[in-house]
Amino acid sequence: MSFSALALSPEVLRSVRDRGHHQPTPVQSGAIPVALTGRDLVATAGTGSGKTAAFLLPLLNRLHAGRINGVSALILAPTRELAAQIGHEFQLFSRNTRLRAAVIVGGESINRQMSELRSGVQVVIACPGRLIDHLERGTVKLDRIELVVIDEADRMLDMGFLPQLRRILRTVRKPHQTLMFSATMDVGVEQVAREFLHNPARVNIGEIRTPPASIRQVIYPVTLDNKGPMLLELLKRAEVDSAIVFTRTKSRADRVNKMLVRNGIRAVAIHGDLSQGQRNAALAGFRKGAYHVLVATDIAARGLDIPDVSHIINFDLPDVSDTYIHRIGRTARMGKPGQALSLVAPEERMSLSDIERTLGKKLEREKVEGFEAPEIAPRKPVTIFRSSSMRRRSVSNRRRFG
Repeated sequence: MSFSALALSPEVLRSVRDRGHHQPTPVQSGAIPVALTGRDLVATAGTGSGKTAAFLLPLLNRLHAGRINGVSALILAPTRELAAQIGHEFQLFSRNTRLRAAVIVGGESINRQMSELRSGVQVVIACPGRLIDHLERGTVKLDRIELVVIDEADRMLDMGFLPQLRRILRTVRKPHQTLMFSATMDVGVEQVAREFLHNPARVNIGEIRTPPASIRQVIYPVTLDNKGPMLLELLKRAEVDSAIVFTRTKSRADRVNKMLVRNGIRAVAIHGDLSQGQRNAALAGFRKGAYHVLVATDIAARGLDIPDVSHIINFDLPDVSDTYIHRIGRTARMGKPGQALSLVAPEERMSLSDIERTLGKKLEREKVEGFEAPEIAPRKPVTIFRSSSMRRRSVSNRRRFG
């Protein structure tokens, strides 16, 4: 199937071709025809599957073909970076239309955002907290909304945004179309679908809890003291074109970043303690190649489309196996190959065991010459303490019923 078979307007198709896209991804070919009918939709697909275009293209097609009076579409995103990325993609796909969007996020000038809203936009792309600020000020109204998109719904719930979602969607006119996209479909996401969507169609692409098959996953056993030197050794490899290094905490991201810079590596950190301007500059510099390495906490693990990342390196394993899957999904985007390397100390064996159990396989182990490779023993089974009296009763019962 080609994009021209999806009943998109000539103007939107021209923008798609200008972006160099010719064949839709599975989530796009599944979601776009449904969305174009006006029906509510729940789409579930893994990272790097092209979900942003799957909702932007039908949104643009609908608004471009209709009579627009004020803000007519709302896109909700859980993080500032994801909202900014959606705004960037909107600009590229809307270039052959007259549609305009405002990105409404915290950490940036609210006065500038108010000015953008007054200038006349048809689409608002927002994080829930800052959007509520504007609703309370009366600087934005949602009573003419025709289409709502809830992006990264599972992440939205993880961040505790359900009360804000309810408050925002109460102000949106009814009826309206709602498109909800998520990387996972758990009980919470199902609850949101039942609460906010009417008889939605469903598009489920692939195994959600499985990373793309084109990612080579490798574990490097290492002592805690040797993690820094081993990271430097791995980053010297010729095949590492660009890498995202994930750490568990913000302070650790800063320390790792400073260590890399001291050793002559063009690196930059991104985490929640940085201002929005600093975070935007870090992402922009990494995308443009000004930095070879992006050192990140899990703020960058979800939703961001950073093209051509050759390697993901887990300096620290995450506590949750799903977070591991979302982290490594930053490479091998749109079917390209990629590598996910994890530096694992014996102290992290429980996290590794959970990850391998979720993946359903034991990950490949490799050693780096010159580094000690400690054994990463599997988690020991838990033995429940039983008193001697309980053991005696158990023996007696076996005799009685045996």
